[in-house]
Amino acid sequence: MRNIILIIFLSLCFNIQAQKKELRKIDKLVTESFFKEANSELQNFKSLILSSEDKYKAQFYFYDAKVSNELDEYENAINSLNELNKLNPTSNLPSKLQIDYSNLSLIIANDIVNAAIKDNQEENYLEGAKKLIMAYEMDKEEYIDYLYFAAGSAVNGRDYDLSLKYYLKLKNMNYTGIVDEYYVTNVESGVEEKVANQTEYELLKNSNDYTNPRIGQTQSRFPEIVKNIALIYLQQDKIDLAKEAIREAREVQPNDVTLLLNEADLFIRLSNAAKNDEEMLIYRSKFKESMKIAIEIEPENGILYYNLGVISSRENEVDDAENYYLKAISYKPDYTDAYLNLYNIYKGKDEAITQQMDKLGFSKEDTKKYDEFKKLRQIEWKKVLPIFENWYEIDSKNIDCLKILSGINNVIGNDEISKNYQAKIYDLESN
Repeated sequence: MRNIILIIFLSLCFNIQAQKKELRKIDKLVTESFFKEANSELQNFKSLILSSEDKYKAQFYFYDAKVSNELDEYENAINSLNELNKLNPTSNLPSKLQIDYSNLSLIIANDIVNAAIKDNQEENYLEGAKKLIMAYEMDKEEYIDYLYFAAGSAVNGRDYDLSLKYYLKLKNMNYTGIVDEYYVTNVESGVEEKVANQTEYELLKNSNDYTNPRIGQTQSRFPEIVKNIALIYLQQDKIDLAKEAIREAREVQPNDVTLLLNEADLFIRLSNAAKNDEEMLIYRSKFKESMKIAIEIEPENGILYYNLGVISSRENEVDDAENYYLKAISYKPDYTDAYLNLYNIYKGKDEAITQQMDKLGFSKEDTKKYDEFKKLRQIEWKKVLPIFENWYEIDSKNIDCLKILSGINNVIGNDEISKNYQAKIYDLESN
């Protein structure tokens, strides 16, 4: 019996010594930054150390978390850190590891976020989102901003279900992301400077070198979140949810033009899917209302006028459409689609004249009417010619523009000018 007890005792002593020796070896490898070698040692002796006392387990998990983080094995780093935290590390870790332990969680979180930033820079958006969520889950209160950034990464990665999940979570938490910002004015330069943090601010505001200390705040992210929820529902063709989300978003951001445009887009979709003409006209009217509100907010936004021109054209409100397209190019002189739609309006008016000309016979009276119509065509095209000449000044290599100018000049009798435009078209198409 005594021999058995002695054997057990000796075995335990041997194991303890082996564990100590191994941990010292691992510590040396980590200190010298041989992380791959340290990781190999950790895995080889994992079962031995983890069957031992808490103080040895704590050291194992400390080194495993540190090494895994250095090797970019972040999930394992977090898991080992969580296991370490269960073992009362302030008591079970040696004093020389205490300082490193106190910073370990922050180091791991920062490294994960930096890796996520790199992923996003390299357009690996979903991988970046995954890492940001890992960091967020390390401390959901302290790192809640990472949930917000993860949602944005998921949008960029076109995983709208994932981004919606994160945005809805943020919305339900009433997350704003608002933080204080600190400013002081440099006495010598007179320039207001942003201060890095509150500690520095407290020092500088009492300095003779700075004056006018003030505390501001960043803009709330909540309006953006509710807007993105609405846009995602719209992207997913979840019309009823999109309508409600846009309504909620507009309550928060009544003057957001992007929201108004998407609301208008929603009305167009609904008008196209309308069951009858009455329903279609209601939604088109709502579209116009949204666009006009947007124009009140951004009166020099050419795209807004263009959109109104398109819907007016669909409703055969030709004069309104023409005016909207003219407004569009006045604020956006290179707006190709607006020029093309304008030309189609003028072409439609011209076709109405040519149709009457085609009905005429060869009598003296009909010949006179024909010449009158011909002259009318020339007058009408001369009126609008400067519009397309201005387009040419802006975009001289636009083939559509050149074709239009060639055609107009042909109608009004400028044959040589028409041929010159044809030659330019030929050169561009040949090259």
